[in-house]
Amino acid sequence: MTGRPVPAAVSPGHGGLDGATARRRYVTVSFLFWLPIGMSIATGVLLFTERGMGLAAIAGFYAVHSLTAAAMELPTGGLSDVIGRRPVLAIAGLLNLTAFTLIGLGAAGWAIALGMGLMGLARALSSGPAEAWYVDTVHAHAGPDADLRTGLARGSSATSAALALGTLLGGGLPWLLGLAPGLGEWLADTTGGLVIPLSVPALLGALVEGVFVFYVLSALPEPPRPRTTLRRVMGGVPAAIAAGLRLGARDALIRRILLTASAAGAALAAVELLTPGRAAALMGTAESGALVFAGLACAGFLCSALGSQLAPLVARFTGGSERAVLASLGLVTLGLALLGLTTHTMSPLATTVAVTGYGLVYLGLGAAGPNENDLLHRRVDASGRATALSVQSLSLQLVAAGAGLGAGTLPPGPLPWLLAATAVLAGALLWVRRAAPAPPHHGPSATGGPVAAPVPAGPLHDTAPEEIHPHARPT
Repeated sequence: MTGRPVPAAVSPGHGGLDGATARRRYVTVSFLFWLPIGMSIATGVLLFTERGMGLAAIAGFYAVHSLTAAAMELPTGGLSDVIGRRPVLAIAGLLNLTAFTLIGLGAAGWAIALGMGLMGLARALSSGPAEAWYVDTVHAHAGPDADLRTGLARGSSATSAALALGTLLGGGLPWLLGLAPGLGEWLADTTGGLVIPLSVPALLGALVEGVFVFYVLSALPEPPRPRTTLRRVMGGVPAAIAAGLRLGARDALIRRILLTASAAGAALAAVELLTPGRAAALMGTAESGALVFAGLACAGFLCSALGSQLAPLVARFTGGSERAVLASLGLVTLGLALLGLTTHTMSPLATTVAVTGYGLVYLGLGAAGPNENDLLHRRVDASGRATALSVQSLSLQLVAAGAGLGAGTLPPGPLPWLLAATAVLAGALLWVRRAAPAPPHHGPSATGGPVAAPVPAGPLHDTAPEEIHPHARPT
């Protein structure tokens, strides 16, 4: 197993929150952030089409989102480590609020593109601060040996549940509004064409984002950070980026985690790109296929939520987080293989096997995530925690983009699925051997013996709060 860090200092800036309260607030934040995004999944393409956008323009909108998120992933992770978790999360919520408003009301291409870009920036801002706040708070209350898997698993489950519920709401609201005769025409006439039934989920998502911002500002206390200036912030962020890029080179366990995230990106790219076409082919029309895919996506999110809930149990059953990641990725490999082996037939048996494989992919990814992050948080300290999470997210996104482009150029059939399965299998094999313990910390532990220290993510230790009790903190 990995080395254990020196006990962290308890900071009064966390509001004296115990582990259970911090866990509930982390779960709530995760749910509120992802619910509006889930609501946009079912109606996004249809809304843009209704606004008169062609397929090439729609693809460009989503490219703006992906490229913005990838480009800003590391800078915004470093920003969270410099100015704090809560302000970065609040900024992310405000950006999403603006983005959903632009998408819901925008009839021009530039407005939609701007909204998608802001949403990508918000996605980059959000990938780490909430989880980093939770881990910081738990460590401040109970020390670095406190259980993290349960909270991380529930946060991941809340994310999946929000996406599942949001998908159903986003697909169902326009349908429900269409049941009332003339309501859609009344909305369009009253608002000059700005509001149509398909835009209602995005506008409702903007309202939810307002609730998210209020909750973040009121419910996530953190220690005050040293007074800083714009110059110091701009100087600290590049240092955090450089530190994040060095993470994999400095620690073999972190390198495994990053490579595993890359493998997960390949799996998700294959599933998200190839499944809608299979659903349409099965149903015979694009419209009915889209409806089936919405239901299947909802089921996938629920499987991911179940996997996240089972993550602590899998770790106990297999003997630790490392073995749990190995078993979970094996499940993902099996699911992708089943999807690949059933591409040439649409018999009821083959369809059942394919749906089972789809569920196994999300179940395995859901179980792997909390155990990977449990290992990650025990390997990095608070000053670089959000940066480390951003590097992990960037690894997934970049490989997913490349794998998606590659899968799109391959001939249809089992090959794209089996290549994705091979990538995940390679990621699983990284965990066959246990990682070496972290380098020992040269100072004494509370019991007088040597202890192991987490790998600091970079030179940002001076930005950590100083209002702490005088006992040991990680080096």
